[in-house]
Amino acid sequence: MAQRKTLQRRKTRIIYVGNMPVGGKNPITVQSMTKTDTRDVRATVRQIRNLEKAGCEIIRLAVPEMDAAKALGKIKKSVSIPMIADIHFDWRLALEAIKQGVDGLRINPGNIGAKWKVKQVVSAAKGKGLPIRIGVNAGSLEKELLRKYGHPTPDALVESAEKHIEILEDMDFYNIKISLKASNVLTTIEAYRLFSRKYNYPLHVGISEAGPPSAGIIKSAVGIGILLSEGIGDTIRVSLTAEPEEEVRVAYGILSALRIRERGANIISCPTCGRCNINLQGLARKVESRLRQVVDPITVAVMGCVVNGPGEAREADFGIAGGRGRGIVFRNGRIIRRVEEKKLLDALMEEIGFKRT
Repeated sequence: MAQRKTLQRRKTRIIYVGNMPVGGKNPITVQSMTKTDTRDVRATVRQIRNLEKAGCEIIRLAVPEMDAAKALGKIKKSVSIPMIADIHFDWRLALEAIKQGVDGLRINPGNIGAKWKVKQVVSAAKGKGLPIRIGVNAGSLEKELLRKYGHPTPDALVESAEKHIEILEDMDFYNIKISLKASNVLTTIEAYRLFSRKYNYPLHVGISEAGPPSAGIIKSAVGIGILLSEGIGDTIRVSLTAEPEEEVRVAYGILSALRIRERGANIISCPTCGRCNINLQGLARKVESRLRQVVDPITVAVMGCVVNGPGEAREADFGIAGGRGRGIVFRNGRIIRRVEEKKLLDALMEEIGFKRT
């Protein structure tokens, strides 16, 4: 087994979102955001519970108006992971969210309004020990910064964050987490790099508006992956035009690929070639589907060549490889069974410990 290289994390402050530590040497946490109407308590609770099963550790909810804010308390009582209220402009929504028992806020203090309004929110958050995430987004950058820089540059994103940080620090508030997101991968990467050289606040990392899975997974994996490989990032959210459970699955895939946190099944499969005599694409999809709910880390290989498959996938915990009408099941590169092609999938599941369902 090849020796694993441990990535060096940038040292950051530690904050707590509910009972979940973020920053320092704590594990990089996985977040998502509900895509239901927050006023619909039943639908929102159902979605959060599904996300909990998928491995989501912190959930954020949009709070666009007061009825949504007042629904937070009922939702909070029905779920177990920490909740963050995502609020823009109206300080009263932040105060109500705090009253309803959320575990953190996502606001930009400079957008809340008059200083006294910000003070009320900060005082209430401080009284409950709640962190505030300053969420800088290239799509909603301040007009004066757009005039200064011409467009959302990395420097513009960092300067926006600095202005919001200054507001909170002037009020003796340091329970802060920062994000600097853009849909442009390179802009996002450079903004986080610039910020990391100047501050030690914990960072929420992601690519905003990444798109549908076909494109969004690529952009998220590249952007988040590069930053994590450089030790930048304390909590991550993959933003996809898809079900939130898919965001969580991809987030763990990124962490697993970097061997930062390994969860669930890691499927390795060959791209196929002229030597392949089975429907490997269909077989790989079925294996992935059967193992989707696995939590413990396991590596499973689906190979198209009986001769080379076991050797090429030697580090897999389990694997299968097909030939003409027959195939093999192997463990750690050693053949343990030979079966008919149509029985390959079930034989693999039996060896792993899954019964046919």
